[in-house]
Amino acid sequence: MKIKAVLFDLDGVLVDATEWHYDALNRALALFGYTIARYEHLTIYNGLPTRKKLEMLSVEKGLPRGLHTMINRIKQKFTREEILRQCTPVFEKEYMIRQLRRDGYRLGCCSNSIRDSLELMLRGSGILDQFEVLVSNEDVQHPKPDPEMYLNAMSALQLAPGETVIVEDADHGAEAARRAGGHLCRVSGFGEVEYERIRRFIADIEQGKKEAA
Repeated sequence: MKIKAVLFDLDGVLVDATEWHYDALNRALALFGYTIARYEHLTIYNGLPTRKKLEMLSVEKGLPRGLHTMINRIKQKFTREEILRQCTPVFEKEYMIRQLRRDGYRLGCCSNSIRDSLELMLRGSGILDQFEVLVSNEDVQHPKPDPEMYLNAMSALQLAPGETVIVEDADHGAEAARRAGGHLCRVSGFGEVEYERIRRFIADIEQGKKEAA
């Protein structure tokens, strides 16, 4: 089957923002005497929406649920500050996105971030105008690892899962991609997301190889 679209996760894939979210959330939590260790964040919390992280903290560390709304609001403020301070265009990502568009692929970005952060990061990266569809955690009932986000993007593009490649780094996102039925191009992080890697992956899929590189 011919691949017609590439759907990207955002944090850790198109934008090297994993630490921004970690720092912003910990700054907000510290105001109330709580913290998430870096190892915990990378192995358990990475890729989840802030509200889900806060719910997990209530179960695991006794964070009062009455603080969720306030902490979430403060965290989003800190995240916005980090994005405005650190998010700038990266040549390799600009080249990848623009070349994929020139190759005729339709592009989407599906992120567990709120829409303001999603658009702000893509704009800061200089690639917002290259995407045909954007899906944030505010646009779905169930964020990743639920497949709803990717299924909505496929529906908006009027494409079947088999016509779609999904680029993900985190476990929660990878699970969402698999459940949505797309071809999962798994990367270990920001540095592995490059044009030639994705083109090789697409070529392997289209040539019928079981193991796409």
